[in-house]
Amino acid sequence: MKKIIITLSIIFGLTILLGFLFLKVYLPMYTNHGETVSVPDLSGYTFDEGVEILSKSGLQYQVSVDSSFSTDEKPLAILKQIPEANSQVKSGRRIYLTLNARNAPMLKMPNLINNPLKNAQEILANMGLERGEIIYVPDIGINVVLGQKYQGVDIKEGAEIPKGARIDLTVGDGLGNQILTVPNLIGMDEIDAEFLILGSSLRIGEKYFIENDTVPSGKVFKQSPTSDMQVKTGELIELWISKEKF
Repeated sequence: MKKIIITLSIIFGLTILLGFLFLKVYLPMYTNHGETVSVPDLSGYTFDEGVEILSKSGLQYQVSVDSSFSTDEKPLAILKQIPEANSQVKSGRRIYLTLNARNAPMLKMPNLINNPLKNAQEILANMGLERGEIIYVPDIGINVVLGQKYQGVDIKEGAEIPKGARIDLTVGDGLGNQILTVPNLIGMDEIDAEFLILGSSLRIGEKYFIENDTVPSGKVFKQSPTSDMQVKTGELIELWISKEKF
C-alpha cells in the first residue's frame, strides 16, 4: 500500500510538472506569447504602399470584397483597415483592407428643378454629389432651383453621372428683371461698400487690392460698373481698393 501511495504521488507530481511546463514554457513559445506588433496606420496610402508597410511590420493582408469610393482619395487608396491602427496584434496577423474603387460608381441624376436651394443641396450631399457654382438669374422665386448643369451642360433627371460629380445650379434671385442704378462707392470703406452693394440688390464681384499713393488704405478708388449706370438686379460690382505699400 505504501509503494502504491508513493507511486501515485510521483505520477501526480509529474502530471503537475508537465502541465506547468506545457502552459508556461511550450505554449507561450508555440504561440509567440508576448511578441506583438503595433498595427500601422494605412489610411491614405495606396494599396502597393500599404502592402510594403505591412510586410516590413511582419503582417499579412487580405483585401475586402466590399469597396468604397471617395473623391478625396486616389484610386486603390486604403480607406479602412481591420484591426484599426495602433492595435496590438501578433506577428503574422492578417490585416483586412478596404480600398477606394478605381472608377467612380454611376448614379442617376435627381430632379432638383423647383426645389428650394437648401433642399437641393441636401439631396446632392445625400447622393454623394457635390454642389458646384450657384448662378443667380432674375426670377421671382427666391433661391428656387431653375436649372441644373453638369460640366456646363444642362442635365436631365435620370441621366447617369459619376459619384462625386459637381452639379452647377441656376437659382432665382427673387427680384425679377428690375432695373437698378449703381450707387457711388468711391471713397467708401471696403465693408461699407459691400454693405451698400448687397443692400442695393446687387452682388459683390472681384475685389482688387492695389497700392495707391493718393487714396487711404482700405478705401474704394474705382468700381465697375461705374456709378449711375443702369443695371439689372443681381449685377456683379467689381471693386478696386487701396492697400498700403510694404
